[in-house]
Formats: sequence, structure tokens, C-alpha cells
Amino acid sequence: MAPVKLYGMTMSWNVTRCVAALEEAGIEFDIIPIDFGAGEHKSPEHLARNPFGQMPALQDDDFYVWESRAICKYVCRKSKPELLKEDNLKESAMVDVWLEVEANQYTAALEPIILEYLVRPMFGRATDQKIVEDNLVKLKKVLEVYEARLTECKYLAGDFFSLADLTHVSSTACLAATPQASLFDAYPHVKAWWSSLMARPSVQKVLALKKPYFQSSA
Repeated sequence: MAPVKLYGMTMSWNVTRCVAALEEAGIEFDIIPIDFGAGEHKSPEHLARNPFGQMPALQDDDFYVWESRAICKYVCRKSKPELLKEDNLKESAMVDVWLEVEANQYTAALEPIILEYLVRPMFGRATDQKIVEDNLVKLKKVLEVYEARLTECKYLAGDFFSLADLTHVSSTACLAATPQASLFDAYPHVKAWWSSLMARPSVQKVLALKKPYFQSSA
């Protein structure tokens, strides 16, 4: 079977979110770079893969999937469905809950911080400290909920590793390259959870892909 193709830049945490899932699922894949600076993501060829002209997009033979979390779910259903716990109604519901939390609470607060510290300077722009501080307040409130949850169970959805944990990896790896790298120190259960994730080969792959951009690892 031919490798699937993942289109995008590995600097993007949306792209490496998919890398983590592909690695965890044991699916052979090739990363096909998309030149964002040259506008390749808006080319007719890429719009055929993702009609919104964004990254990533996944090609599996003649089938295309876009949106990073949808790609992650597709990958799990294809090769590692236990990461979704779809054979157990309540456990799968908790996986869904924490996937939503990751997207709409955790990454929603973390992403502006990463953009300000890591992406804007790449384009010669100064970090807006007000944006950083405002979103740090939001992120710390989210981490309080995570800390409480992780006192009850080893992973977010329960005492089992799932996609809900894995989708946190790519953005959190970026946090380690910012002045807020020690943020988890105030949340011991969150820190232990993150340490357990870092021990996984799939996460090490993401960290290795990030290092050339940020010269740091979590």
C-alpha cells in the first residue's frame, strides 16, 4: 500500500498534530511541503485538496481529508481505532469531550501566545505583550481545570491514552520554545501528564520536526 500524503509545513502545529496521529497509528506517510510564502496553499492544485486553501490536507489514494482533527480521527479509524474508544459509549464520549476542550479552550488560549512569541518575530514583528498576557490568563484558567481532571485519572479522557491527549502535542511542543516554557511547573499533574506524553515515540517525532524552527524541545 502506498504511503498516504500529508500536505503542509511542519512549522505548523496543525500539520504536526496530524504527524503525531499518523506516527501513533503506524501509518506510513510522506510529508509534501507547501510553500506558504509563495502562496502555494492558494494554488488550484492545493485548493483541490483543501477548498479553503489551508494546511494540512491528507491524501489517501484518491481520497482527500482536510482539517487537522478530522485527519487525526480518520487516521485512527483507519489503523488504530482504540485511540477513539468507539467500542465504549461513555469512554468515546469523554474522548470527544476532551477533543473539543483541546480545540476550543486549550489551543484557543495557547495559539495566540505561540503566534506572538514564535511566528511574529519570524516576520520581523514585535511580540504584543498584551495579547500574551490576556491569553495567559485564559490558559491558566484552563490549566486549573486540567489539573483537577488529572488528579482523578492518568489521561484526559480516563485512565487510558487517547487521541484527546495526542492532539495537544503539537501546540504544547511550541510552548516549550517560548518564555512560558515553565508554565506547567505550577500544575504538577499536568506536568506529569505532559512528561508521560513526551516519552512516546510519536511525540518525539513531532519534537524533532519542530526543533529546526524553534531550536528548542519540550
